[in-house]
Amino acid sequence: QVQLVESGGGLVQAGGSLRLSCAASGLSFSNCAMGWFRQAPGKEREFVAAISWSSFTIWYTDSVKGRFTISRDNAKNTVYLQMSSLKPEDTAVYYCASRSGAPSRALGVYDYWGQGTQVTVSS
Repeated sequence: QVQLVESGGGLVQAGGSLRLSCAASGLSFSNCAMGWFRQAPGKEREFVAAISWSSFTIWYTDSVKGRFTISRDNAKNTVYLQMSSLKPEDTAVYYCASRSGAPSRALGVYDYWGQGTQVTVSS
């Protein structure tokens, strides 16, 4: 049984920081690319960041470049999203996802998804 479990979401003031974690089980984590996506109320789910199995390839959506950092610890089967300089437009449910191939910005190519964790940024 494959499971992805996000944690670390919560309420933070604009300009603050938050660190999300996603713990994976039931898959070959070190061979998987991982991604973070988010969905705000009334909007489509959108790509945030992705990372290859070796951490050699890392992609971010333009709106978070310079503020968010994706990383992974293969020994712990965990991927992280460090979020800094948060602003209200970052408010959303954040999801982690995995796939056996290369990292991608496309939602449809990911095989497994977590349950999501709420991030709320107040102004």
